[in-house]
Amino acid sequence: MAQAHEHGDGHAHAPHEHHDHAPAVTRGNRRAVLFALLLTALFMGVEAVGGLLSGSLALIADAGHMLTDVAALMLAWAGFHFGRRGADARKTFGYQRLEVLAGFINAVALLALVLWIGWEAIGRLRAPAPVLAGPMLAVACAGLGVNIAVFFILRRADTGHVNIHGAMLHVLGDLLGSVAAIAAAVVIHFTGWTPIDPILSVLILGLILRSAWRLLGDTLHILLEGTPPGIDIARLADDLKARVEGLAGVEHVHVWSITSGRPSATLEARLAPGGDPRAVTAAIKRALAETWGIGHSTVEVVWEDVADCALEATPHRNR
Repeated sequence: MAQAHEHGDGHAHAPHEHHDHAPAVTRGNRRAVLFALLLTALFMGVEAVGGLLSGSLALIADAGHMLTDVAALMLAWAGFHFGRRGADARKTFGYQRLEVLAGFINAVALLALVLWIGWEAIGRLRAPAPVLAGPMLAVACAGLGVNIAVFFILRRADTGHVNIHGAMLHVLGDLLGSVAAIAAAVVIHFTGWTPIDPILSVLILGLILRSAWRLLGDTLHILLEGTPPGIDIARLADDLKARVEGLAGVEHVHVWSITSGRPSATLEARLAPGGDPRAVTAAIKRALAETWGIGHSTVEVVWEDVADCALEATPHRNR
């Protein structure tokens, strides 16, 4: 068994082992997400061009909302693709945070798009522009069909995966955008009332803004290493103290995420008199994984009667 080695702080630490933190992902998930991504991105371009040619701001806004789908699918695919790359000495957690960086950039771009379309909508309400209802209706109907197809592609994948589930929610929201564009085209065709186009484009903007704002908040929270949703540090500490025999208390608890759905934790555990450090460490790691969903944790054990003596447990991989 590996021997503990001394650090400059006077504590004894067990040596860390190298672990691969990449999530297990099936080939079917990767293929489904990639196909849905390519299909959505392709039609997003078609819809944007159709909006420019027909003069429909609602179509352009719906293309912008499809960009949120592309962002969600790209994040899912990036998580799958880069998560497969193993960690190394320079990147000990691999490339998983690229998913979060991509999400942050996408969120900022979407907010800029909201501002531009909102400005255009105000201008068109003041001075209505002509809209070609026929091409607008054709493109909007095709967009609805593409969204339905993408939804069923994703539904055949592992919907329990957080990224796939999130992408499906985005696609469902985009279905509403396509329906709004169809409604605008029908109204313009039968009544000639073109202000319906910028009015409905503003409603679509609400969907984009909601998705972009949530994405921005989630990615910033991870980049700032905030506590993952659903984890209360005080409750976690109390739960460990109540459940783990030989544990007097925990201090300096830090819980964060390298990427979405991958929480990690470090903490200092104070042993009760007679407590077995190895048993306490194993019990803490088991409780963190089974109750709190924290698969990677580092525990430093401190004896009450020896102030400068500590043992840092090696990371534990759950099987």
